[in-house]
Amino acid sequence: MQDLKHLTRKKGISLFRSSQEGSISQTLRPPTGKRRQKLKHLLLFLAIVLALTPVCMLIYHQAPKGAKAISDLIRSRLSPAPQSAEAAKPPTASNFEIASRLLDSATVAGEQFTARTAAGDTLHYTIRGDLQKRVHDFMASNQVPYGVFVAIEPSTGRILAMTSYSAVDPNWSRSAFYDLYPMASLFKIVTASAALEQKRITPETVIEFRGKYTSENPRYWEASPRGKNTRLDLTYAMGKSINPVYGRVAADIAGKGLLLESVRKFGFNQSLLPGTPVKESRAAEPRDTHGLMLMGAGLDHEVKISPLHAAVMMAAIANGGKMMSPGLTEKVTDVAGTARDSHTPREIRQLVSPETAASLTRMLSSTVTSGTSRKAFHDRRGRPRLDVDVAAKTGSINGSDPRGHYSWFAAFAPARNPRIALVSLVINQDKWKIKSSQVGEQALQEFFGK
Repeated sequence: MQDLKHLTRKKGISLFRSSQEGSISQTLRPPTGKRRQKLKHLLLFLAIVLALTPVCMLIYHQAPKGAKAISDLIRSRLSPAPQSAEAAKPPTASNFEIASRLLDSATVAGEQFTARTAAGDTLHYTIRGDLQKRVHDFMASNQVPYGVFVAIEPSTGRILAMTSYSAVDPNWSRSAFYDLYPMASLFKIVTASAALEQKRITPETVIEFRGKYTSENPRYWEASPRGKNTRLDLTYAMGKSINPVYGRVAADIAGKGLLLESVRKFGFNQSLLPGTPVKESRAAEPRDTHGLMLMGAGLDHEVKISPLHAAVMMAAIANGGKMMSPGLTEKVTDVAGTARDSHTPREIRQLVSPETAASLTRMLSSTVTSGTSRKAFHDRRGRPRLDVDVAAKTGSINGSDPRGHYSWFAAFAPARNPRIALVSLVINQDKWKIKSSQVGEQALQEFFGK
């Protein structure tokens, strides 16, 4: 009996397991037919969803930025950015620049120079027709290779004449007023100002030196301890343009620091005349004492100035040291005749003190009475061609751009209460035509009614 029960229990268990195993095996059997096809589609769908989920999340987070970018792109296509349009516009030219470009085509009615702009405005120049014509005709009749002239009213800055001529290159004259040329002995004015401003000299100060008046080698300018030196006062030396005297003033009296300060005050190496096309005048720092003496005497070929700047400088000395902004137009009128932009005198800076300006005037007056311009302003019998006192300075140096001998004349008159300041530059080549002092004399003859 026991064996039978045992067998029966085991058999039941065996039957139960067999039934369960059969059910499981039937459940895990791989699907076939349509069921298998549906399962494939379901798995493919789940794989696509899983793959696209990160992309969808990224798009969700970046959607506001993307929408803004698309919106900005559409707006930029429909209407260009105003900043780009502004950047494309060329800078507006000043009245001075426009008037300068149109000066050659200006019409003359009596003494009045006028020109019409592309916009229909009429420019009324400050130019004096008689003075402009006299100087231009004089240079043209003498066929100067290169010649340029500028005259200014010292107290207001009005330009009274601005003309140029070249028998060699007509195109040169277009920018002749604004280009740079070796300053030569006009720089002696800067040298004297450096020492006068600090009261280290007076017009009567005497300087001793060795060598000739026209010496260009600083090695021979030092005074000999043995004596027998040449002794000249600064006024006579200015009129005769004595190189050793002003070379020694630069090195031994003013010194490098004061001379460079005077260079800065006179407007070198800086934008001095905004609104004009003038180039910045140049004067580099001397490397040694030899270079300092050459600069002080006006023998440094790399010290360069424009005729317009030189004229403004002379006008400032004539005006008690006050440098005025140059003006080329008296006013501008539109098509309806309404005037605007009338010339208003404007001070740029105090170039030198009134006391220094007065001392310079005394020193410069000797140029015409007994100095380098005496012949141009006196007839063969020594009689003055003008009944007006003239303060002036000449300069003479060789140059290469353009090639030739540079002759400067800078002046103002009358020496007391000046009404006109002027600068002329003549560049002669193989044969001398005329000197710049002759151009200045013609201009003053016309201005003062002779």
